[in-house]
Amino acid sequence: MSLPGPIDPPARLLMGPGPITAHPRVLQAMSAQLVGQYDPYMTAAMGEVQELYRGVFDTANAHTLLVDATARGAIEAALVSLVSPGDRVLVPIMGRFGHLLAEIAGRCGAEVHTVEAPWGEVVPLEAIAAAMERARPRVLAVVHGDTSTTMMQPFDGLRELCDRYDCLLYADVTATLGGNPFPVDAWGVDAATAGLQKCLGGPSGSAPATFSPRAVEVIEGRRSIEAGIREAGDPATAHPIRSNYFDLAMIFDYWGPRRLNHHTEATTMLYGARECARLVLEEGLGHYQGRHALHGEAMAAGLEGMGLRVYGDPAHKMANVVAVEIPEEVDGEAVRSALLADFGIEIGTSFGPLAGRVWRIGTMGWNARKDAVLTTLAALEAVLRYQGYGVPAGGGVDAAYDAYAGAGVAA
Repeated sequence: MSLPGPIDPPARLLMGPGPITAHPRVLQAMSAQLVGQYDPYMTAAMGEVQELYRGVFDTANAHTLLVDATARGAIEAALVSLVSPGDRVLVPIMGRFGHLLAEIAGRCGAEVHTVEAPWGEVVPLEAIAAAMERARPRVLAVVHGDTSTTMMQPFDGLRELCDRYDCLLYADVTATLGGNPFPVDAWGVDAATAGLQKCLGGPSGSAPATFSPRAVEVIEGRRSIEAGIREAGDPATAHPIRSNYFDLAMIFDYWGPRRLNHHTEATTMLYGARECARLVLEEGLGHYQGRHALHGEAMAAGLEGMGLRVYGDPAHKMANVVAVEIPEEVDGEAVRSALLADFGIEIGTSFGPLAGRVWRIGTMGWNARKDAVLTTLAALEAVLRYQGYGVPAGGGVDAAYDAYAGAGVAA
């Protein structure tokens, strides 16, 4: 066989809904040499990661760690560890990823109940309250920001509902953590899982997660340590967690003082996740979120300045991804292909009822910056004009400049 050449990817500016262009410091951290999984340097780095992500999640939760998987793996770890077969789970659905939570909960053996909003809207609190009254769920599982629609579900009132019905509150914050406010403790969230490849500015493959004492009590109640590492006095349960790899009770032991072997920690991903959190906290969580809001608003203003229509309820839009409706006379895929081939810029489309109807453009992590916004707007305008769509000359960039000026950012 002939060997392929070394890895040498083309230069890209990833301005879609994720993954995004990784921060250079994250890539640099990931190039560091490996150490053994119980090397003092490694266990110290794991402790540092836990403390750093307490800052990112804005929580005091002791059980804050990484799940060695993509963001979807962390969702599955949370749900399979919190949900026993037959438990009722309520999922508010406002896009593709609410359907994903319902799917995973169903595979965990849950009795799944849903309450839906049209795509482009969020689920009203009163609709969730009515569904809670009917279903009396053990877990309320909510997508905070659904990139399929770019909508962000409000969490106001959810803790009170969960307290009323003795229910755990789980949040999928894959698309929002870091770039949008999500104070875990202040909002009373029991479990939250994320990924690095959005606002945190890293690659997919490691998933920060945090669990409240309420959630930990449920997970510990299903503890079952595998044969071969089990010791005298280790508890047994009749209802163990239905996954070995995603068994959070065992993962807690791996990250905790006992350091009980579960899997081999993904060292390179841990280095990257550590640097992602360092970047957030070095800038300051509030400033980091404000930067996402600033550049997200400039991108939306620029798109509207080109005469394009932003999709969805603007009152509930994520700061870091904007969806814009594709004009009927425009070939959306041809535009995306030209942006990639001619400018090295990637933007996304969407799924289901929005497939081919919207472009999704992200301004997050390393790419939440002025030059990335202006370059993307200028390139999109050029492609649209070349393909014969009437766009005001300079309208997008001018509108973005105006947005920056209005926010006090110098030209």
